[in-house]
Amino acid sequence: MNLLRNLPEVVKNLLIINVLFFIATFVLQGQNINLVRELGLFYYDSPYFAPYQIITHMFMHGGMMHILFNMFALVMFGSNLERIWGGKRFFIFYLVTGFGAMALHMGVNMFEVYNAVGTLTPGSEEGLTEGYAFTGQFANTLNGAYLTPTVGASGAIYGLLLAFAVLFPNTELFLIFIPIPIKAKYFVPILIVIEVFLGVNRFSGDNIAHFAHLGGMLFGYILLKIWGKDRNQFY
Repeated sequence: MNLLRNLPEVVKNLLIINVLFFIATFVLQGQNINLVRELGLFYYDSPYFAPYQIITHMFMHGGMMHILFNMFALVMFGSNLERIWGGKRFFIFYLVTGFGAMALHMGVNMFEVYNAVGTLTPGSEEGLTEGYAFTGQFANTLNGAYLTPTVGASGAIYGLLLAFAVLFPNTELFLIFIPIPIKAKYFVPILIVIEVFLGVNRFSGDNIAHFAHLGGMLFGYILLKIWGKDRNQFY
């Protein structure tokens, strides 16, 4: 518990809330209650969408590796940012990047649905309201938008990564998948290029919301510009 005592207040509370939601997901699953279905974010026109999902989806995660990566990044990068900004400003940044990630992700979904909706087969739209999947050439696009919830704090976490790279550009990061240390100011641009590539190409089996990650970074950068914090570097 020494780790929790040493964490700044907002980071600590976010960590606890995310872990509690994750535990509750598995506990209630045994009682046939699907929290991912209830609290994950669905496309706004989906019969499964509820307004509260705009907030709750940021505290849900799809698996152990998902939450481990996000919470590790929250502690490592978020702690430094909260100590610099203070709890109030850090929490505002976290929420803005989380909502920004959701907005870009939803916007991309709207664009894809608009382009794919003309391929619906007769009756498939009615079938969706009864819990059935779409059929047709772009079934994966429509099913992904209408029937698959988006979960995770990744949008906000990527916003924190962007802010860390702006404020600590020369800090060297040691990453498992890169055998040499790499400065934050190089790592984040590389990450952005990877996310754009994966988001545009949409490889089969890839269920990661790459544009949500980009949305978190984009809104984080905009907020930094508004605050003027991008002119200060701490290392």
